[in-house]
Amino acid sequence: MEDLALIISTTLMYSTPLIFAALGGVFSENSGIVNIGLEGMMTIGAFSAAAAGVLIGNPWIAFLIGGLAGGLFALIHAFATITCNADHTISGVAINLLAPGVALFTSKIMFDGATMTPTIPMENKIPRPLHGLFETGSILDTIFNSYATVFLAFILVVVVYYVLYKTKFGLRVRAVGEHPGAADTLGISVAKTRYAAVIISGILAGLGGASMSLAVVSSFRPTLISGQGYIALAAVIFGKWRPQWAMVACLLFGFSTALSVFFGNPSLPFSINENLLSMIPYVVTLIVLVIFVKSSKAPAALGNPYKKGER
Repeated sequence: MEDLALIISTTLMYSTPLIFAALGGVFSENSGIVNIGLEGMMTIGAFSAAAAGVLIGNPWIAFLIGGLAGGLFALIHAFATITCNADHTISGVAINLLAPGVALFTSKIMFDGATMTPTIPMENKIPRPLHGLFETGSILDTIFNSYATVFLAFILVVVVYYVLYKTKFGLRVRAVGEHPGAADTLGISVAKTRYAAVIISGILAGLGGASMSLAVVSSFRPTLISGQGYIALAAVIFGKWRPQWAMVACLLFGFSTALSVFFGNPSLPFSINENLLSMIPYVVTLIVLVIFVKSSKAPAALGNPYKKGER
């Protein structure tokens, strides 16, 4: 039971950044804009939050700065794809190349040539709201003594679902993603709606990166994100562009990471090659995509440029 509790706790911890980023992907892609740039937005969010955590010392301000940094790079993606009608995939790849470069360059300037930020003191990390509520070392303490970002991620799943399916803004987002011409004839600004959705997407991805550098670990380093943005994008596809199912996919991928961490414990009576263990989350991602991608129906206008007046 203790091992199971540890696996559940690790699953929640590693699923959290994926949930933030996947919710961002759900927003962007429901509006018709492919966002492969989630990886880069998470990276710049992770760096900005870590740097702010070191310099400011307030984890929540640093967390918000991470989200704003992701939103800024999402604005670049929105300008390229919506205003300039650039190919969504190429723009996203460019963001994934640009953001890590900016992060490393800025890190070298701010921290005396270092490509990683100094370690954030424990008291400046994201707090654990339920710390001390359960007996230390108990199963409940292991599972629920998580960082606040874990609980915030699950709350955001409900919020995003409500916004997308119960509000006028959410209806407009889905309308421009399915049939922008029809939305345009009803007086909905396709460009403004898509801009808003993509920027929200970047903010959420930036918060996902920030949750990595402020909670899961205590600093930023070049390999911190290492493909999690792509895994989050896979979760969006697996979840059929719906927030609740994207969350389920993120939990699955987080569970695969937790298994790799658990079986990498040197105290176990058997050992598994660490290279094989590190492959587990990515192998699971590929298998899930192969199985579910054919049954997933994307928004009809996803990836298609739109010019005002088109039908």
